Amino acid sequence: MQIAEVFQSVQGEGRHLGVPSVFVRTSGCNLRCSFCDTPYTSWNPEGREQSWQQVLEEVEPYQCEHVVITGGEPMLQGEIVPLSNALRDRGKYITVETAGTVDLPMQADLMSISPKLSNSTPPKQQAGAWSERHEHDRHRPDVVRRLLRDYDYQLKFVIDRPADLDEVDAYLKELPEASPDKTWLMPQAVTAQALAEKSPWIVTAATERGFRFTSRLHIELYGNVRGK
Repeated sequence: MQIAEVFQSVQGEGRHLGVPSVFVRTSGCNLRCSFCDTPYTSWNPEGREQSWQQVLEEVEPYQCEHVVITGGEPMLQGEIVPLSNALRDRGKYITVETAGTVDLPMQADLMSISPKLSNSTPPKQQAGAWSERHEHDRHRPDVVRRLLRDYDYQLKFVIDRPADLDEVDAYLKELPEASPDKTWLMPQAVTAQALAEKSPWIVTAATERGFRFTSRLHIELYGNVRGK
């Protein structure tokens, strides 16, 4: 499978914010989000080809309980299934970060699903044919519904502008089984200043709906840099 990087940091988003974690970042994505903060795994995918055994050998020396399998879109990499099995056998707590558009039968203690709203669709002048492809592929409620049924989960929506909140409300009407207390709103921001500007009104919106709010701790601590 294609691996962009393996590193230790703290989880920056959602339920386990602040928890020391080893990140396995795969390279390759079936979407092209306009605000993607890891373009080296999507717009210009790079990395090295490794077997799941080689990735496991990289993870083990960290002696860290939490392992986050992320991307890109990790569900495109078939070898994350045996990797997740091996991590489970070693007693690791596994979080999988996915857009919820593709599916694999893998081990996960927390399925972190980030459905992409229309704010993620790149304009044609930026993405060409990818614009239509992204818009067509970004919404897969059948996949998300299966993940909600079979895993402990969090639903994490990236919010850029107030109009996005109406879209979240409409999305959740389509998935009434989704629990409000497992639904998170997160600012679209790659700088600490942008986080500070957007967070207050997003906190208010989350509170009004019975959702949770998450900042992006890694952005606050390190900025938008690789390996953090």
